[in-house]
Amino acid sequence: MSRTGRPPQARGVGVVKNVIAWALSAVMLIPLLLIVFTAFKSDDDAQSMSFTLPKQWDPSTFLTVIQQGKLADGFLNSMLYSTAGTLLTVLLAAMAAYMFSRRRTRLNNVLYMFLVMGIVLPINYVALMKVMQIFGLNNTRLGIVLLYSAIQLPFMVFLMYGFVARIPQELDEAAVIDGCGPIRLFFSIILPLMTPALVTATVLCFLNMWNEFVLPLYFLNSTDKWPMTLAVYNFFGKYETQWNLVAADVLLTSLPVVVMYLVCQKYIVGGQTAGAVKG
Repeated sequence: MSRTGRPPQARGVGVVKNVIAWALSAVMLIPLLLIVFTAFKSDDDAQSMSFTLPKQWDPSTFLTVIQQGKLADGFLNSMLYSTAGTLLTVLLAAMAAYMFSRRRTRLNNVLYMFLVMGIVLPINYVALMKVMQIFGLNNTRLGIVLLYSAIQLPFMVFLMYGFVARIPQELDEAAVIDGCGPIRLFFSIILPLMTPALVTATVLCFLNMWNEFVLPLYFLNSTDKWPMTLAVYNFFGKYETQWNLVAADVLLTSLPVVVMYLVCQKYIVGGQTAGAVKG
């Protein structure tokens, strides 16, 4: 028996698991490092796409990408779509989850299951295109925001439903006795208690909307309304032989998502585990 109280065999198994975890992490980091190295290489040096350090670190590729790839417009569009869609989705999901959790009637159970089925059911783009054309939302920023919200809403309701169920109903009854109305009850009492789930839903929803590619490709015809994902797609079509520019474009597009996930990962894990206890 070792000083830590663990037998040598258990310590050996732990070391092997750590080595395997580090090896898998290193394998997953190889594409990212390849993109980073390629983004700082010259045109000729980047043609080989080799996993070597740049002979001369050249940051001018990023300036070229920003100017020629219209990343500034794409960044503003992505921020608009992701921020507006996230706020709308999180608010509607919180309200729906509270309603379904508190009033578990047969009709509400059916509506909840019908809504949650949207997580696994495929999207009929032909019918969706027809609906967007009827309401005049095709090729509009408002239409993209509503589409983003509709796609993310089922999972966000599912995520918050279990968390709301853990909030005691006695708080609702006490607030009603004190003269609190339904709207004030939700926004003043319930919503602050849902902060962990709200933060988790906000981060996940923002990341998913930022990375969305298919919806704006189908429903946005104007290039000035394209988000950053389509800006990369368009830039790759023009400069597919200049891998340093393509790598710099990909790096700039994914950087906000990576930073946001690293900063908020503890909230993502904490909110998901808190909402998975009771449903």
